[in-house]
Amino acid sequence: MQLNLIIDDWSMNLEIPEGYLDSMQESFEKMDKDMDRGWQIGQSWVRDPNPTQRCQLVAGKLLTALETDNEQLALMMGGYILSRMPEVKQVVIDNTGSPEETSFSNT
Repeated sequence: MQLNLIIDDWSMNLEIPEGYLDSMQESFEKMDKDMDRGWQIGQSWVRDPNPTQRCQLVAGKLLTALETDNEQLALMMGGYILSRMPEVKQVVIDNTGSPEETSFSNT
């Protein structure tokens, strides 16, 4: 399974191995529990982030993972996005400090 990532004029495909999403469900549920307490999104505190906001937050962590060459974290963050938004094929990650501008596409 592939997730296309676009950051400014740069693009890459993140390959998620077969069975990875199933094997990581417990970790993804823990991430959801952490986000249930609320989260800072850009300049705003969101008490109960909706699924899209959660994936926007995770996309920000995915960007950090890519910038620091942390392949395992990138795989986990990409896997989370696909587990919560299975129809998504592409993520356009905002890198200007406005995670709410990150968008998702199924094409």
